[in-house]
Amino acid sequence: MKTCAVILAGGEGARLSVLTAKRAKPAVPFGGKFRIIDFVLSNCTNSGLFDVMILAQYRPHSLIDHIGAGGPWELNRERGGGVRIYSPYKSREDSGWFSGTADAVQQNFLFIKDRRPQLVILLSGDHIYRMNYQELIDFHIAHGADATLATIDVPDEDKSRFGVVQADTDGRITHFIEKPKTPVPGLGSMGIYVFDYRVLDRVLLEDHAIETSNHDFGKDILPRMITRGERVFSWHYRGYWRDVGTLESYWEAHMDLLGSSPKYDLNDLGWLIHTRSENRPPARIGNGATLNDCLIAHGCEIMAGAIVERSILSPGVRVEPGAIIRDSVVLFDTVVERDAVVEHAILDSRCRIGRGAQIGKAGADKLAVVGKSARVPAGIIVAPGAEVGADVIASDFDGSMEVVSGIQLFTKRKPHEL
Repeated sequence: MKTCAVILAGGEGARLSVLTAKRAKPAVPFGGKFRIIDFVLSNCTNSGLFDVMILAQYRPHSLIDHIGAGGPWELNRERGGGVRIYSPYKSREDSGWFSGTADAVQQNFLFIKDRRPQLVILLSGDHIYRMNYQELIDFHIAHGADATLATIDVPDEDKSRFGVVQADTDGRITHFIEKPKTPVPGLGSMGIYVFDYRVLDRVLLEDHAIETSNHDFGKDILPRMITRGERVFSWHYRGYWRDVGTLESYWEAHMDLLGSSPKYDLNDLGWLIHTRSENRPPARIGNGATLNDCLIAHGCEIMAGAIVERSILSPGVRVEPGAIIRDSVVLFDTVVERDAVVEHAILDSRCRIGRGAQIGKAGADKLAVVGKSARVPAGIIVAPGAEVGADVIASDFDGSMEVVSGIQLFTKRKPHEL
């Protein structure tokens, strides 16, 4: 059946803190050379879905620049599909910022209609996983479903973050509990939905007319459909999946890429993750540098005497002599100067960590985080649980030699001064 894929990529991603200060969450770098949205886009093309819409809202510029015409994902098509990015717009009718996931789709439904699909698959743009969506679609068709949810096993302690579904032996959902305060039996909704086109059109129009609705699939539309007995089914996914919506989960998902048997193997040639790659030279490893259990992207320079252990370095990172990086994620073009130590930390793109500075601490319970283009002066300590915001410079530290846990240090400069 002709299927249109709609990727919801509009969230602010506030829980990722400084990493989303200047970009949409799906555009955040991940896994060395990739962006988070690369994973869902690659799932689409690897599943044979080449008609893709992306609904963007918050700071979409880096997302638009990254995706371009969609060439790396084979989505640069003038006919028969391709990828298009849609942002909120003002029309003569009531429209504006998306107020929920359903509202985002409703505001762009005319563009879906123009594609004349029989099925619509709704996807989130900020998860790390591999999934053959065709298996989900085949299940939906075989069960004559009005809507089908991809679901996953979720530990009881995490169920308060998910919509929890309960289903009969055939997989037909009988109950949908959105983010239960106490654990209940059932599977977690992955935020991946397949709808028959006509059903989606009907339920969106119905929801749009309800003033008290949150205009959200998980909170409103799906529970309403299930309550009145529509054919809503659960498809149980058993592979790797990570919601990287917090700094901790973002860091943990990176650690899942490491080890002799990683939980998520980027070297799976049967299901490649595609991205827009920059033209950079090969990584350069200096004489006497020590590397252990790392992912080192192209354009990196690990200089003599530097130590990098259990970490992921994005393109263009430079680690100077005597510097140490352990259990950390370091993004594009960041420089870690001589004798600096970075442990259990996340460094955003184009940071400079001064000579002898200490970012984070090995074995700490909390991460230390440094935002995009920040400058951490020589000798400064950024404690576990502390955050240095984007564009911070030496004068923002006010002479203090330590950013203590729980503190978020932001630049005092005005936007026109950056």
